[in-house]
Amino acid sequence: MVRIEKRLHDEMIAHALEDDSIECCGVLAGTTGEFRKLFRMTNVESSPYRFSWDSKELIKVWNEMEDNTWEYRAVYHSHTHSEAYPSSTDVRLAAWPEAYYIIISLMDKENPLVRAFRILDGTISEEELEVV
Repeated sequence: MVRIEKRLHDEMIAHALEDDSIECCGVLAGTTGEFRKLFRMTNVESSPYRFSWDSKELIKVWNEMEDNTWEYRAVYHSHTHSEAYPSSTDVRLAAWPEAYYIIISLMDKENPLVRAFRILDGTISEEELEVV
């Protein structure tokens, strides 16, 4: 089960809505099963169909995670016009096997849907998501 504080859940949705013409992307990090910080990242693809990180931003995020020994991680991004389910591109690019992959669907902008997954060796498994 993935537990996310309401403030972080709401921040992911706000990020997705603010960047709506393109996919938003970011990282959640923390320790002992608790996310402590959300890092909004720049989608250098500027695409409604895929995302990739700004490498300089990712290095800063990675360094902060290492400095704080935050091993509990999630990658989040939005799908602007499709369901909250990993695409074949998402599966191919899933590089952190220990991370959760959180997808925010904006198919219904009034009611964005947020779901969490694990992606390991090309296999997708949905995780229960609890907002606390």
